Amino acid sequence: MTRPIPTTSDRDGDGVPDRDEDRHGADTDRDGDGVPDRDERATATTPLLSQHREAEERRREEFGGFNIGADVFGWLVAVALTILIASIVGAIAAAVGESLNVNRTDAEQQAGTFGLATAIALLVILMVAYYAGGYVAGRMSRYDGGRQGMGVWLIGLVVTLVAVGVGYITSEEYNIFDRVDLPTIPIPSDTLSGGGLITLAAVLIGTFLAALAGGKMGQRYHRKIDRVGLQDDRH
Repeated sequence: MTRPIPTTSDRDGDGVPDRDEDRHGADTDRDGDGVPDRDERATATTPLLSQHREAEERRREEFGGFNIGADVFGWLVAVALTILIASIVGAIAAAVGESLNVNRTDAEQQAGTFGLATAIALLVILMVAYYAGGYVAGRMSRYDGGRQGMGVWLIGLVVTLVAVGVGYITSEEYNIFDRVDLPTIPIPSDTLSGGGLITLAAVLIGTFLAALAGGKMGQRYHRKIDRVGLQDDRH
């Protein structure tokens, strides 16, 4: 009775029997470059996604954080959109026989006695404007979209406080902000009532959240581009 001749398996076709590879796999260096073949295979199969993430983190460290230029342009967009929407709302209100005073001067004077419709209109206008401003800042900056939206909101808040301070110090006669009717977050110069405080809090919180969401949404555009580029690299 003859015994079957054992066959030598070589699954990877590299000319080295699998038995020898298993025995010396840790130290095998067939190309003689000083790096074990096992380590070379591990390096060659490093996920491309990990490399992409490492490069992205380095770019974020270099270019992340607040982008003042993008935030200023975002705030300018918020100002322009506030004027545009307020004009449209005012025209529609005049056409239907209503009176919604949504400019900054009237907002300051009537913040304590706002009607519900006027308060809602003001909140919606400012939220839409600050969302658009945050989106522009996030789209321009690429990184940290939420921070860019916050930067837009902070610029609007600073301009509002400056307007209130200038009006208080120089009186209304020399207040240039009233002359140009620059849209800002409405803060009345007199004592606030309970309704005025609620309106002010709603405007501050609403515009902050809107700007934050807009900034994050603007950043998503760059994330889509990065994903497409990563897919192309894989192929």
